[in-house]
Amino acid sequence: MLNLSQNGCSVWVASSSVGLLTPTAVALGKFDGVHLGHQRVIQPVLHPGDHLSVASSPQPKENQQLTNQEYTYSTVVTFDPHPQEFFTGQPRTLLTPLDEKVQQLRSLGVEQLVLLPFDKELSALTPEEFVEKILVQQLRCQQISIGQDFCFGEKRSGTAKDLQLIAAKHNIPVTIVPLQTYTGDSPTQSSCVSTTPTQDARISTSLIRQTLEQGDIENANLLLGRPYTLFGVVVQGQQLGRTIGFPTANLQLPKEKFLPRQGVYAVRVFTLSETSDAASSESLGVMNIGNRPTVNGTYSSAEVHLFDWSGDLYGKKLAVELIKFLRPEQKFPSLEALKTQIQLDCVVAKEVLSVEC
Repeated sequence: MLNLSQNGCSVWVASSSVGLLTPTAVALGKFDGVHLGHQRVIQPVLHPGDHLSVASSPQPKENQQLTNQEYTYSTVVTFDPHPQEFFTGQPRTLLTPLDEKVQQLRSLGVEQLVLLPFDKELSALTPEEFVEKILVQQLRCQQISIGQDFCFGEKRSGTAKDLQLIAAKHNIPVTIVPLQTYTGDSPTQSSCVSTTPTQDARISTSLIRQTLEQGDIENANLLLGRPYTLFGVVVQGQQLGRTIGFPTANLQLPKEKFLPRQGVYAVRVFTLSETSDAASSESLGVMNIGNRPTVNGTYSSAEVHLFDWSGDLYGKKLAVELIKFLRPEQKFPSLEALKTQIQLDCVVAKEVLSVEC
């Protein structure tokens, strides 16, 4: 059992029930992205008064008795590693690595995240065994919420309806949340996200990954309900940007972070506090994600140029919100040609950001 307390949300990597906050109200699924569809699944297990918006950290709650009812901890249960990574043996990049997932869940009011080690033993459990051993015995589950397409148990043999029937034998109510489509009127939509509607789009992690791969950042942001964000620490790069008048901050990103299409983006950048993830400053800029072919780059990097900025960012943690894809990465015949293009990128980005933000 490993307890990681991050920003007011307890995270348990659990192989037993020791130390878990129980009894629980459980939202069950993979939840990579914590997108608008995921938020609908989480909503039924939140306490009255909690709401789906970026809010202050929930206050720690002591185990207490409500009126004729034992207090239940709002809990998200997911798997580590991602089941696809376990079955394929190939590393899988994530829209929300653990730190980001914790941050997003905390903002929704979730009190506890349980990571079930997805291994041979867990994958071999029948649907009945999964409910009995995990949900009933370990988590003392009092309520469950799942998406309509949820599958569980050996060879994904259990469906959402199966879970509802099995849980009923233990007097555990199960809410099955219908698949969500984007309607353009979500109350959680960021004010800095494009309002162009996505026509009848089913909100899913796979669709968001596809839109990011295509550079369709506006629709990815709509489906997420917030801007897609890269979190990283500024490390020393080759400092070539300074030689052409455009100094950049080179970000060291988590290796498991899913990266969008290579190219140039208009971005909002937040410098985060050293003691928390609270923003201490905000800037606008452009970001390049790619191999820097003009200077014969040999590895992928993420570099951001901040408008009207001076100062030392080395060692600082930045949160970079991607607002609009401006152009694909390309190789220029000279540094002077690259400089001219960056100047144009900055002009376009400033126009975009003045409207979007």
